[in-house]
Amino acid sequence: MAAKLLIADDEEKIARMAGSYLEASGFSVVLAFDGAQALSLFASEAPDCLILDINMPKADGLEVAKAVRKSSNVPIIFLTARTDEVDRVIGLELGADDYMSKPFSPRELLARVRAVLRRCPGGSLETAAVGAAADPGPRDETAAKLKCGDLELDLKKRGASAGGRAVNLTAIQFDILRLLMREPGRVWTRLEILERTVGACYEGYERTVDAHIKNIRKALGDDSDDPRYIGTVRGVGYRFIEGPDEA
Repeated sequence: MAAKLLIADDEEKIARMAGSYLEASGFSVVLAFDGAQALSLFASEAPDCLILDINMPKADGLEVAKAVRKSSNVPIIFLTARTDEVDRVIGLELGADDYMSKPFSPRELLARVRAVLRRCPGGSLETAAVGAAADPGPRDETAAKLKCGDLELDLKKRGASAGGRAVNLTAIQFDILRLLMREPGRVWTRLEILERTVGACYEGYERTVDAHIKNIRKALGDDSDDPRYIGTVRGVGYRFIEGPDEA
């Protein structure tokens, strides 16, 4: 079954152009031309991925993403003329998976959609077959779970729990946490984290990793000043903390 995409952009020409290209590539597409319509279609159509412009009437893309994230981890890609790093980081902190700037290449948009669907449980792998080269997972491909202390990842169901409590993570957050947990104590640079989890098609700044780490810590209830799970190595990147007594 083809994955369903919701494209929301008040520039109808751009929305229809992107929609036509993605439909020709095997996806099912629904279009919205303002934020209120996007939220209504999200509720009625249950899309597999959202492509959101930021500057829209009746609720901008950031508001739409914030509302969607209250109930769903569906992949979100921002497609916008706003290219300031602050806007990019705000979008990612709201739980977006990727951020493209206008003008854009429909071919690149296709690659990014396929990449986020490959990382997302329940996505259509048939239509998402060509995407970014993400981290392949733990060395033991037969392992069903990855556990460090009281934190556990179910690799097949792509679920997470900490201290017996379910942890709600987006696809990219899950992949980043999996990467860190595979080698506790190893320091990963921001660029390495991007390359191993998002892939070569990623356009964003390395600093956007900080936004994803912030969201992971929030989901885990981890204090950045006194972390239990993810430690910051200033000027370098991040590592998964090896033991409960390590700072």
